[in-house]
Amino acid sequence: MEISFEGGRIAYDDTANDGPLVLCLPGMGVTRQTYEPFVPLMVQAGYRVVTMDLRGAGETDAHWTDYSPQAIGRDAIALVKHLNAGPAILVTNSYTAATAIWAAAEAPELFGAIVLGGPFARVMPKPNLVMRAAQWAATTYRPLWMMFWASLYKTRKPNPAERQALKASLAEPGRMAAIKAMGDADKSVCEARMPEVRTPALVVMGTKDPDFPDPAAEARLVAGRINGSVVMIDGAGHYPHSEFPEETAAAVLAFLKSLKSHQNA
Repeated sequence: MEISFEGGRIAYDDTANDGPLVLCLPGMGVTRQTYEPFVPLMVQAGYRVVTMDLRGAGETDAHWTDYSPQAIGRDAIALVKHLNAGPAILVTNSYTAATAIWAAAEAPELFGAIVLGGPFARVMPKPNLVMRAAQWAATTYRPLWMMFWASLYKTRKPNPAERQALKASLAEPGRMAAIKAMGDADKSVCEARMPEVRTPALVVMGTKDPDFPDPAAEARLVAGRINGSVVMIDGAGHYPHSEFPEETAAAVLAFLKSLKSHQNA
């Protein structure tokens, strides 16, 4: 399925069952296939789940003028309006955690809760020269990106089918350029909107997430700035929804159950 928006096509899958809407956005450099282990667990719990390919990724068009987190936020808002099924629970990972913050501030009526997995939700300290060179190489050359992506799974290996599909997708023209554009994007616009967020928020972080020197500290910092709660997934790397889907789904469902209990009190 797809929608047209801002001059491009955005691809998505929809379980199309009854239940509250959960919209899942992957991080940069991966596709909506990353949520395949997570989706059936949420459907079993009674939720309708939609997974969306980001600008430049998967089956969404490769070429856009804007790949920023807030541009993806506009896409998410457009999709929820198109589905006419809000307010949605917005589940994000990595790069799109900044998107969740922007979207919750921009259209609070469309999002009943946000979940930030392995969040790059703020402007991070500038890495040293060696790390900057490594990041440039990984976002420029497909084999290096594939190696980097796989290294972010710390206990369980990534699904071979997802690996092959991602490798094929990134071979298409414009896909690596989209990753580089996201890597260079400024998150300050989204970070500045943290004080505006009133939407209930959950930060889900792997205890072994190699993208952060202290994953638990980063989780607490982000959650504290948006008045959210934190769940650490023991042994998980940067993709807890894919590496530990049962544990991640349990954390998300417990969070949503607590919101219902509070609303009914």
